[in-house]
Amino acid sequence: MKTRAFTLLELLVVVAVIAVFVTVIGAALGAGRTKSDTAKCIGNLRLLVSANLTYAADHGGQFCPAQEPSNLVRWHGVRQSVLSEFDATKGPLSPYLGEDRRTKLCPALGRVLEGIKSFESGTGGYGYNAAYIGGTPLDPFTPARLASLQSPSKVVMFADTAFPRMNGLQEYAYAEPWQWMDYKGRLRGKLDPSVHFRHSGCANVGWCDGHVSTEAHTQLGGMNRYRGDSKYWKVGWFGPSEENGFWRP
Repeated sequence: MKTRAFTLLELLVVVAVIAVFVTVIGAALGAGRTKSDTAKCIGNLRLLVSANLTYAADHGGQFCPAQEPSNLVRWHGVRQSVLSEFDATKGPLSPYLGEDRRTKLCPALGRVLEGIKSFESGTGGYGYNAAYIGGTPLDPFTPARLASLQSPSKVVMFADTAFPRMNGLQEYAYAEPWQWMDYKGRLRGKLDPSVHFRHSGCANVGWCDGHVSTEAHTQLGGMNRYRGDSKYWKVGWFGPSEENGFWRP
């Protein structure tokens, strides 16, 4: 009894069908992972914004300071010296962040940071509006008050952030506005951006009224002073640039 073998053409057809099937399944799994990452990131930001609003309620309406003059305490943690790592369970917001007492890492950023040491670990991949909320142009160590905000729903509190460097990305504690300011609040020139559009070209943003949104970039940065390529890593700004846009109350 003769056994019919596959012809070369039939074998190629089978291989092509399998390749298409693997591609479709891979794309579906990738899309599912992207949605899951975005949802987890939004949850992290909601907790972080809620923690800061609760902090303000417990401190006379004043938000958490972005940093202290010693540079040993920042909103996301405490360190023993300027050369040591931050302990993310001892920051000023830690008592408001649940049992873990720390900001959870955005999974989308965690994959990019794998194998790359970050000197700002503990932020979770989120940056604070230190220019106007965690501090002010007049005094960078004294935070703003909730009551001073005329439109809290239009003022950035936290956002997805990262900072490009020559060999990759690192965590970064601050969501930088379009321009830096002098002590009188006058705009003095463009900053290196830090908002990271890592969710299919968008960034998640937590606002001062407590809501979280997903924003597309208005502009990406270029090569920064540390030879990091902001355009390649999708780091830039969103919203209008006039008068520092959504950063400025």
